[in-house]
Parts: sequence; C-alpha cells; structure tokens
Amino acid sequence: MATTNYNIRLDQELRDRAFSVFESYGLTPSQAIKLFLNQVAETNTVPLSFNYHSKPSNGALQAVVAFDGDDSTESALEG
Repeated sequence: MATTNYNIRLDQELRDRAFSVFESYGLTPSQAIKLFLNQVAETNTVPLSFNYHSKPSNGALQAVVAFDGDDSTESALEG
C-alpha cells in the first residue's frame, strides 16, 4: 500500500489539548488520526455528535420570562 503525507495547520492550544487526550488513550497523534479516517471511510459518516444541547444561560431564560411572562420558565432559573 502506498502512503502519503498530509500536513495541517492548527492552533497550538488545540494541538496540546487534543494530543493530551490521545496520550491518555495510549495513542500517538498519527494513530488517532488514522483511526478517525478509517472510521469515516468504513461508515461513510463523520463519527461526531452534532446533537449538542447546552443549558440556556440565566440571562437567556430571563429574557424569555420577560418576553412571555411564563412562570414555568422562571422556575427553570432556580433549577
């Protein structure tokens, strides 16, 4: 099998954080990236979750309360 090199530019902080995670799994960066690319090639999908749901900030919830006057939304501020 022929091999090829691929260079990427990335932020130093991102690199350090990601490589630290790879290391905690006992992987080199090269191994981790190969695993990712193999998964993409085998499944024809990107193995990432795009279903991120963050908790709304208190400011956002207060804006909703102010807008519609719904007391049930206000109770979410306390929880």
